[in-house]
Amino acid sequence: MANRILSHEGIIDSFGHVNVRHPLHKDRYLLSRSRSPANLTRGDIMEFTQDGEKIGDDPRSPYKERHIHGAIYKDRPDVNAVTHHHARPIIPFTMNKVSLRPMFHMAAVIRKEIPTWDSQDEFGDTHMLLDSMEMGHSLSKVLGQNSVALLRGHGCVCVAQNLNAVCLVSMGARDNAEPVHQTMQIGEVTALTDGEIDMASELLLNDMALARAWDYWIARAGFAGL
Repeated sequence: MANRILSHEGIIDSFGHVNVRHPLHKDRYLLSRSRSPANLTRGDIMEFTQDGEKIGDDPRSPYKERHIHGAIYKDRPDVNAVTHHHARPIIPFTMNKVSLRPMFHMAAVIRKEIPTWDSQDEFGDTHMLLDSMEMGHSLSKVLGQNSVALLRGHGCVCVAQNLNAVCLVSMGARDNAEPVHQTMQIGEVTALTDGEIDMASELLLNDMALARAWDYWIARAGFAGL
């Protein structure tokens, strides 16, 4: 459902993905086989170790960039859901020094710092996919304790405590990029203060607010009543 939601909202395209830490085995995670998120069903979900190895003898092909998720789960015990996406409004911010720091309250969930990971720093010229644990840990190091990290010339990774929250963070990153760019056309961008970000994000990431958002998203994605 999270894959369908983020696809419908224009966050994940045919090559993005969202996954969740296994609720019973914290050293594993659940991620779809390599398939367009807009078409995923329950039967597409596979189980992996944090090193990206398939559990069982499932013959289907996994996503090449699954190591993004496993490395973050290894490095961040507080994270239970991860998205990787290429939302187009974010891409320009991966290629310059303009800050994506929240400028309106609904984007506060992306938090104060949004670092950028550059594959060139450690790996030189590549095909731009993070297809190894080494690259995954490199990105995770740049992400640090933040909720969002940009990938130069590629896209974004978002993390949160659960699927509902990571959907909100993923949309917040996209939704903040557009008004920042628009504001730059008419004047200087004024970001939210540290205190405003802390208080607004705490409010938006509570169970009641996340349930309300999820109810809206599933209706828009065609899951009304579930």
